[in-house]
Amino acid sequence: MDSRDSSQGRITNRLALVQQQLSPSNSSTSTPSNTQPQPPTMSRDPITCHCLNTLTGTPAANLPVTLTLLSAPASPSSPVTFHATTNADGRVAKWTPTGASASAAASVPEILAALPAADSKTNWAVRFEVGPWYEAQGIESFWPEVEVKFTVKGRGKDGEEGWRHYHVPVLLGPWNYSTYRGS
Repeated sequence: MDSRDSSQGRITNRLALVQQQLSPSNSSTSTPSNTQPQPPTMSRDPITCHCLNTLTGTPAANLPVTLTLLSAPASPSSPVTFHATTNADGRVAKWTPTGASASAAASVPEILAALPAADSKTNWAVRFEVGPWYEAQGIESFWPEVEVKFTVKGRGKDGEEGWRHYHVPVLLGPWNYSTYRGS
């Protein structure tokens, strides 16, 4: 057997091992028949954001961000707000209620799930506190804050009612920014 045949045999063996591991019939973990499977907890909220610092070409880590519900069917008189700080990758996956919202303890998924119809629309704003963030790095910024307003359609149930996750990426510089609907 030459080295080419030997190499082909190893590839075939590796593929067979992967297929065996992925085969549902060989699954060693199963749900006991007397317990109900638990729905998976969401690793991220239905609305997330991501900020990249175009000045350095790196994620905008430790950037304070606020998410505000601007309008909803039967919305309360005071705005519902959430706060987060971007992680090392410049992302926010979970929001923490603030102010009056904190006492009500409603999360973003709970607000969306409580909407009356699958095609209900809510208006939101995500605000990045860029002025103080750049200032702390010794960089002058034209923007004290960057706010992106957008409309969310639906109740935020992954895989249900045609729902698509709402992701708001921002490419940020001290003199410019751009945004788009991410995935």
